[in-house]
Amino acid sequence: MTTTLAPAAPPVAHRAAVDLAAVREQWGDLLAAIGRRPAAEWPPRECAGFLDQLAAADRAEDDEQPVEAVVGRLPLLLREHPAPLNLDALDAATEVERELFDLADVVAEQVQRPVRPARDSRGRFVPDQADTADPARWHPPTHRDAGPASAASAGSRAFGLHWAAVWLEGRALGEEYGDLFEPMPARLLDEVAATASRARRTVERALGRDGRTTALAEACPWCGGSLTGRTRPGGEPVVSCSTGAACTAPADGRRSGVWRGADLVALWAALADARQRPAA
Repeated sequence: MTTTLAPAAPPVAHRAAVDLAAVREQWGDLLAAIGRRPAAEWPPRECAGFLDQLAAADRAEDDEQPVEAVVGRLPLLLREHPAPLNLDALDAATEVERELFDLADVVAEQVQRPVRPARDSRGRFVPDQADTADPARWHPPTHRDAGPASAASAGSRAFGLHWAAVWLEGRALGEEYGDLFEPMPARLLDEVAATASRARRTVERALGRDGRTTALAEACPWCGGSLTGRTRPGGEPVVSCSTGAACTAPADGRRSGVWRGADLVALWAALADARQRPAA
């Protein structure tokens, strides 16, 4: 079904969408961090290689699953974690996942149209199967009795946090899917924005990307000045030299004494060379 965007989503909706996007974009790093021991190093480690292994493991698991198995990785709340190496990362991921899943359930209850009725071959009213299977619909979990331990179906949670974040973004921004959704009330939109902001802070704090400043133990390999590393929420890490513009490091078109993004590679290489040189 074609989607359209509401013409005038309020600023709070855009803030919520930005925070939800930041959560899902960093979710892979947080999952990878669960399996790695915390390390006092700066900047925060990138986990691309580990994520590739994780994706390969997921594909292998999917190949072994029966056709009716859920798509993607099970939610953290439904998985076993026999030996997590980073409990802080696991706690953060579990907290964020639970909050966004619960929020999606609440939003669906308030703005999502119930499944239309249809008649079966005997004339009885039954849920419309096509309407039930609409891919834009959020399905809360179902329970046999009460509580998560008795869950009969994970519903849309089986598709993981990425889908929950994308679905919530759409509801916050007022994306339209026919008559499936009503506009979100202002109070509920505020709740979505607050939860998304809190989730982003939790993820970035667990990954060391919450705007902290760290004094590096090693001096600038060019001028001997003190090096300071900074992280910014949603931004790239930056290293600056206390010597400032007088730093003798090659500038290469950038501001002397400041390294960010790809420039950090040259700094790390110079620091590694300095470690290998014999002391004078």
